[in-house]
Amino acid sequence: MSYLPLICVSLIVLSAIFVAIGWFLIAQTRRNMGAHKVVMNIAAALALLFFIMYALRTILLGNTAFGGPDTVKPYYTGFLIFHILLATSGGILGLIALFYAYKQNFARHRKIGPKASVIWFLTAITGVLVYCLLYVVYEPGETTNVFRAIWNH
Repeated sequence: MSYLPLICVSLIVLSAIFVAIGWFLIAQTRRNMGAHKVVMNIAAALALLFFIMYALRTILLGNTAFGGPDTVKPYYTGFLIFHILLATSGGILGLIALFYAYKQNFARHRKIGPKASVIWFLTAITGVLVYCLLYVVYEPGETTNVFRAIWNH
């Protein structure tokens, strides 16, 4: 199951890429609403697939604790909390933007969509960095429940 974290982070990166494409389609190509809708639905589906895989992995297998040196752990933990806050707010704003789009309230959708997109880009970037710190730069720590992974207790 060691490939699951890579699949999860790849889904978020792909989702952010599709958000960028969708943003380009609506802003730069004469408001191509049909293509924008298709691409943003793909982005949302990828994000949802990530969330389902991450939640199932967390419930069934647990989370991986930081395996790097204790001197780096406080910085990693702060960065992880920042990433979690970004992901949560980006996900909520994305859902609100989708809601307004489906309700065809485009004035509100246009207000919240760009903010949600920027936060989602930051979420993807910080997600890749969290992945690299957990699995590439340092040896992974033990896999355990989420609270033990964050606080190492």
